[in-house]
Amino acid sequence: MDRVLPQAPAFAPLYARALLSRPSRSLDVPRRRVVLRRGRFDVDRVAAFCRLTGFPVRDTVPLPYPQVVAFGPQVDLMVREPFPFTLPGLVHLAQDVTQTRALGIGEEFELAVQAVGMHAHRRGATVDLRTELRVGSDVVWTGRSRYLARGVRWPGKPREGERLEAPDGDGTTWRVPADTGRRYAAVSGDVNPIHLSPLTARAFGFRRTVAHGMWTASRALADLGGPAPGAARYEVEFGSPLLLPATVRHVTRRLDGGWAGAVRSGESRVHLTTRLTTG
Repeated sequence: MDRVLPQAPAFAPLYARALLSRPSRSLDVPRRRVVLRRGRFDVDRVAAFCRLTGFPVRDTVPLPYPQVVAFGPQVDLMVREPFPFTLPGLVHLAQDVTQTRALGIGEEFELAVQAVGMHAHRRGATVDLRTELRVGSDVVWTGRSRYLARGVRWPGKPREGERLEAPDGDGTTWRVPADTGRRYAAVSGDVNPIHLSPLTARAFGFRRTVAHGMWTASRALADLGGPAPGAARYEVEFGSPLLLPATVRHVTRRLDGGWAGAVRSGESRVHLTTRLTTG
């Protein structure tokens, strides 16, 4: 049975509830979907997202933006339904988004989030959350988010999937300000404490404030010129946390039908690896 949200959930109460929650003892994930009906994109919020990540402001939604809308229902699902882990300390490992056509700013949509699998990992266990965005009866955008629950023991052999190849080279230099986490939190609503200040980041084991993974992924895609709206797939693997402030380089390589990319710092540190396929 679906659980329908009357509106997009607020993050602060969900994070407060997450701090008090206890993991389920079940070796399973809930099958219930969390659904947001009659949704619409906020024009001002989309424009602010574009300005912060570098996308051109158009009458269509940037490819990664629906994940901003989906993240609230994802958190709601993981906090309010019985999961064998707790939200604090969860790590975003990978994101895969696909759209069949451009999404117009004014289109009404239905968005549904569901857990679709949990697997052993060498550092704990992973859970995959699938998001479907429908316009009318058509699924126009889908996302698959993989999160790592560190230290959670899960039966089975650790899963090893295909890894994206990270290109190397000089690339484009980015200088990422110290307040990027706070600015993206204001746009996305994701007020995870690791992104807001060095003090709260240190409470979770980070030396400095951490950039949101989806800000980095969106900035990397915008760096390609904000690909023209249309059918596309964008695959992302998150690596080392991007501590703020930072100077990094975005390296890209042309592929048949798309691009490979990586956000790097120093000689060997990779913060993000991407692959874009269009058409």
